[in-house]
Amino acid sequence: MSNPAHVFKVRFLYKRILMLHKFLPLDLKALGDQYVKDEFKRNKIAAPEEAKRFMVEWEGYKDTLQTQVMEAAGNKLKQNHFGDDLPEEKLNHFNEDQVGQLYELMQEATKPNRQFNIQDDSLHK
Repeated sequence: MSNPAHVFKVRFLYKRILMLHKFLPLDLKALGDQYVKDEFKRNKIAAPEEAKRFMVEWEGYKDTLQTQVMEAAGNKLKQNHFGDDLPEEKLNHFNEDQVGQLYELMQEATKPNRQFNIQDDSLHK
């Protein structure tokens, strides 16, 4: 599936997701950016049916994240929630490698010690 229209859609989606990640807390941004880059690279040569499923799932992620970013922008004083629960019926369609990747991602995202210790520079001005 390397026709120009498909390549354009994939690139647009990839760039849009990375742009939306800029609104996440820095540790989630770093984790999300790396995961997106790895997944898009890994699926570069996917079979047409896999590529179609890949695009549907990542479009859904983009739409969910875009909605959550917009809600967070309107709720500056509230603790914001990013992400969504994975329904069991979707999980049942994952292959063994995908379940392993998901488990590793969950472990990284829920670590008690954050990967970064970042302070707001505006406090020092």
